[in-house]
Order: sequence, then structure tokens, then C-alpha cells
Amino acid sequence: MAKHKLSQLPKMDRLLAREELAGCGLPYSLVRRAARQTLEEARQGLLAGSRDRAPTEEEAAARTLALAQALSRPGLVRVINTTGVPLHTNLGRSPLSPRAAQAVQEAAAGYCSLEYDLASGRRGSRTGRVEELLRDLTGAEGACVVNNNAAAVLLMLSVLTPGLGVAISRGELVEIGGSFRVPDIMARSGARLVEVGATNKTRLSDYAAALDSGAAQALLKVHPSNFRVVGFTQAAELPQLGELARQKDVPLLCDLGSGALSAGRFPGEPTVEEAVRWADVTCFSGDKLLGGPQAGILLGRAEPMARLKSDPLVRALRPDKLTLAALEATLMDWRDGTLPPAAAMLGADGDALRRKAEELVQRLGSLCPCEVAESPGEAGGGSMPGISLPGWAAALTPAEELERFFRGWETPIIGRIHKGRLLLDVRTLLPGDEDVIAAALSRWKEEEP
Repeated sequence: MAKHKLSQLPKMDRLLAREELAGCGLPYSLVRRAARQTLEEARQGLLAGSRDRAPTEEEAAARTLALAQALSRPGLVRVINTTGVPLHTNLGRSPLSPRAAQAVQEAAAGYCSLEYDLASGRRGSRTGRVEELLRDLTGAEGACVVNNNAAAVLLMLSVLTPGLGVAISRGELVEIGGSFRVPDIMARSGARLVEVGATNKTRLSDYAAALDSGAAQALLKVHPSNFRVVGFTQAAELPQLGELARQKDVPLLCDLGSGALSAGRFPGEPTVEEAVRWADVTCFSGDKLLGGPQAGILLGRAEPMARLKSDPLVRALRPDKLTLAALEATLMDWRDGTLPPAAAMLGADGDALRRKAEELVQRLGSLCPCEVAESPGEAGGGSMPGISLPGWAAALTPAEELERFFRGWETPIIGRIHKGRLLLDVRTLLPGDEDVIAAALSRWKEEEP
């Protein structure tokens, strides 16, 4: 019986010749791929018994056209983030500021002065302008930029500590996204891991003992950005480790990961200001800390930074022109006192967010059941672990139906379901997002049975 049904599947040549496919305007190779997928789906369904008949030629053509149209669209599309998580890794982390977005557009649309010195007419430095801004903003003697912070950690250890014992607290042997583990990257770099202290308590004396015994010849401080140890804890802070490193004449390296440029903005978070003062070299993420593009930024004293920048590994890890354009513009924003969007979201005022949620509810209330709801959030991206950000949202019902509809909208709207309601957290809305949400909800109401 199955064999008989299989023989009734539409023929590929006839299917592709149908007017709705031949004249659809999509590349032939794409349509053919979609047709093969359509016929294979039907074939497998007949064999498995999930289909009771072969699709008609018209049905197969409609399915093929839908698949071909889906295949023709890019996989990386703009979405509206209503999760309330500013540094949402799955949604691309930091949105760029208008200045940074404009810089990327200009660099991408034509040629640019990436490695050309316009004043001398000779080859110039790829990262010179960005490094100058970083030095001015942080007071560091030297700066270097690579494609992400994992690359920065690898470069720092590979160049400065190959063959050396590196003392690190057991409480800082962290794993971040993608199974990136500090012990593994240390082994890959050629450094020798020297664990000190305990998971919850590591004293300065533990580091000193590792140095005095000869087991370690360098110190590494890692900010455990994606978790927090609470309770019976103790840790040696950067100033203490800096003093110890200077007394023992050994390098102190710091993987800051995220944090803040200076003290005061996010209490309790490590700062670049302090790291530059005490560590020989420190590194952090350009998107998580600055609210710019993904990049790994290394800052430190002149001598070790010169060694890093002259190492051949730098070329393998260097950022492209679009990253550098966005990073330079982001640093100019910080220089000029303009907060990039993600940084502004993280520090948004709770009362202002509530008013924004009330305005959104008023706008959407005629289209579906909707009310203002508290929506405690988090920074995301492993930043500020354990810190709850006070937030507000428009809470919509029916939750599951709306979540699916919004996710499939022409500009997907990504929210989160909590206690039977779809929360649209206003913290992460960008200018114009409310218009898109309202248009989507209007269409949903029109299509509602």
C-alpha cells in the first residue's frame, strides 16, 4: 500500500514547471531545493504512516513556495527584545548606539582608512585610533584589541606566562558559555595551573605561599561573572594582589570579563579603573562592559602590552573593520558623556520604566487583555550576577498564542511567559519598538477567530 501511495507523489519536473514556482522570481536552485524537501517530507510521512495520501501537485507547489521563501530570507534578522535583559546573549547582546551604527554603515558601504595614514600617505595602524581612545579613557599605558574576551585571555596567557606556574583561586576556575573553561584555556596557552585556596575562601596568604614555594611565578585574578558565591566567603581583592605582585616582582593578570569603567555606576562590580591601577594586564569584553560591539580589550603597562602587540597570535585574533568602526564610535560616546543603549538600559530609573509600561498598556489595552506588571530583570551576558534589576512590563493574555504570533511576526518580538502572561518588559525597548508591537497586535486581533 505504501509503495502505491509513493508512486502518486508529484514528479519533480512537473512540480518545478508549475507557473507559481517557475514565475516566483526566486533563484531556481533555491526552488529546486525546496521542492526536494517538500517531496522528501511527503515521502517520509507516507512511509511512517503519518500521512494517509500523497499531496496533490497544487499542494506540493504551495508548500514548495513557502519553503523557498523561507530559505530566501536571512537567518540573522532584527528582533525586538522585550525580555528586559539588556545583554541578552541569544539576541546579540548590546545594540549599537546611533553613532556606532552609522560608523559601521559608512565603513561597510565602501573603502575606509583601516590601515592607511591619511596625513602621511603611508600604511597606518589598524587599531591605533581605538587604542588612543582607550588609553585616554582609562589611563592605561598600553592597549590592544582582539575579536572577543576569550581571545584576549588566550593571548594574555600565551604571551606572558608560557611555562610559568600561574596561581588562581579555586573559586575562580569558572566555565562561561560554550564550555570555555579557565583551566582548559590555561593549558592551551602553555601556562601551568596552580590552584590556591578553597572554592569559597581564598586568602592573600594562599597566593603568597604558592609564590614562596616556587610553584607559581605569576598571579591571575578572574572575575566569576556568570555566578556569585555567597555565605561563608573570602577573596583577595585586586589591590591586595597588586601589592603582593609588586613585592614578589611577579606579573598580575586580570580577566575582568565585565563590570564598569569606573566606580559608582554599578556598586559591587569590578572596575577597569581599579584593574588598570593594580594589574600588569587586564582584559574585558567590549560589548558587556562598554555596550559596544563584541571585542576583547586588553589594557596594561607599557612593557607587557608591547609584548602582546608584537606577538604573531595578534594577527589571528584581530578584529575586522566593522568591529573597529563600532568600537571607536562607542568609545567616542563614552568620551563625550553619551551612554550607549545597553548601558542606559542597565541604569534605567524604576519610576520611569513604570510610566513607560503604563503608556504601553494604554496603547495596547484595546487590542487584548493587558495590564502593568512588575518584571524584575537581570543584566545578562554573565554580568552583574545575582543582582536583580527592578523593572516593569505590559502583561498580555493569552500568553502562549501571542508568544507564537509575535515570534513569527515580520519583525519578531521576543518576550517571556511568566505565570500565564506574556511579559513585554519595557527596559529593553528601543525607539520605534512600540509601533511594531502595536501593529503586530492589531493584525493578531484581526485574525483572531
